[in-house]
Amino acid sequence: MDRTPCLTKRSHPGAAVSMKTQGPVRRSNEGPPSLPSAIPSQDSDSHETPPKVFQAAQYEQHLVETLEKDIIHRNPNVQWNRVAGLSEAKAILQEAMVLPMLMPDFFCGIKRPWKGILMVGPPGTGKTMLTNAVATECGSTFFNISSATLTSKYRGDSEKLVRLLFEMAHFYAPSTIFIDEIDSLCSQRRTDSEHEASRRFKAELLIQMDGLNSNSSYNKVIMVLAATNHPWNIDEAFRRRFEKRIYVPLPNDETRSALVKLCLEGVNVDPSLDTNKVADSLKGYTGSDISNVCRDAALMAMRHKICGRSPEEIKKIKKEDVDLAVTMQDFDEALTRCKKSVSAGDIAKYEVWMEEFGSC
Repeated sequence: MDRTPCLTKRSHPGAAVSMKTQGPVRRSNEGPPSLPSAIPSQDSDSHETPPKVFQAAQYEQHLVETLEKDIIHRNPNVQWNRVAGLSEAKAILQEAMVLPMLMPDFFCGIKRPWKGILMVGPPGTGKTMLTNAVATECGSTFFNISSATLTSKYRGDSEKLVRLLFEMAHFYAPSTIFIDEIDSLCSQRRTDSEHEASRRFKAELLIQMDGLNSNSSYNKVIMVLAATNHPWNIDEAFRRRFEKRIYVPLPNDETRSALVKLCLEGVNVDPSLDTNKVADSLKGYTGSDISNVCRDAALMAMRHKICGRSPEEIKKIKKEDVDLAVTMQDFDEALTRCKKSVSAGDIAKYEVWMEEFGSC
């Protein structure tokens, strides 16, 4: 196998990339402070700093290309002020990533920043979006990890990918390593059905995660974020390495109202529509569910206009004829079509787990 050095040029970790986000967008009036932007020198005699180049001579080229192509994202465009509610989660993430970069002299010794944070909660509550906000506000390199990226059919490649990932995170620091659906990678060990390759992979990941805390040769900010909908399936050794385990709950009354207003931005809305009343009717819905209800209500007038018409007749309809104001009646009808995706029993399971293992 070719082991020639692989030199890959990457843009500076502070370079911005416009990215579209999935799911509902959350908003609040205030959030953690943004890092000051670096202002380039205007001196004509000065030379620009060349981009950092990761030296990967000890790894196969295809492994480096996998991480460079599929994992590294720089500055996802999600601001703190676009995340509504979740004040407790935002405060912990700020303490772990933003403040150490603003006050590096303070966060040292026993006051070192948190290196591992596990976000627990039902699907659709904004866990993934919070990690994008962290990467945006910190100007950090964002590693978005999935089980498909770190698993390989070739013996030993999965462990190499894990080790390479953390070396690249140190090189491009400040870095955020986000592992979504971590229960699929870090499930309970010592089961009869577990394959030897899976045990080796988990052992390497545990070693690398512990190395973030114990290796004093790196004076760099690197944080491992993880999200899961099934925290009870995570191995206890991995659970210990996540120093902070926070609960991302369903939206409260204030957050639901803000989400409804945000989802209806740019939509023709009836002046008599009471968004607070709409928010009250969405109790128990996740942020993603609220977005679906608002979308369904916005399409309701169009459905009524085209009902019973042929395709030829529909083509002749003008946009202004179907782009009618969204009313409370539209929301009432949308609520009959879009049910909540999380039950009270599901919420109780998260609360029991957090009562036993939570660390906010």
